[in-house]
Amino acid sequence: MRRPVAVRVVGPLQWIVYPSLLAILATLILATPVTLFGLSLPEPVIPMVLAFAWPLIRPSILAPLALFVLGLMLDLLLYTPQGLWGLVLLCIYAAILLARNFLIGQETRVLFVWYTVAVLGAFFLAYVIVTIDAKRAPSLLALLGQVVPTLLIFPLADRLIQRFDDGDVRFR
Repeated sequence: MRRPVAVRVVGPLQWIVYPSLLAILATLILATPVTLFGLSLPEPVIPMVLAFAWPLIRPSILAPLALFVLGLMLDLLLYTPQGLWGLVLLCIYAAILLARNFLIGQETRVLFVWYTVAVLGAFFLAYVIVTIDAKRAPSLLALLGQVVPTLLIFPLADRLIQRFDDGDVRFR
């Protein structure tokens, strides 16, 4: 006789809604005009972590919708053209979804390289769109001031992937 296997079911509330709310909260906190020792708080694009991790955890219909909403909120906070960050986040999601079969089960160093490529590609796309929209190039130092903190929050993506990777074995 077979023993019953305990299946840990992880729903969209745990891996989409809660991380989205935390990303909004962290973005709002980091967007406050606070200066410490003459330096302002870094402004990483925190939803990029979600755009990278969600297609690796489990493809979903809700994830792109949540990313688009997060992108629209980023557009409002960062005063960028409406739809810019929504488009960029969806492009990351699509690229990682296409590479999903290769990336599943890879070690952290490989995921960091892919995350770096995704972030650099996303910021390049955003830079080109803003340049076309504004008819002049934005500051490269300001761009670097967002790219570096966004790269440094990769451990959040790795933790999200490790936590929910085997959350529901029915999909393996």
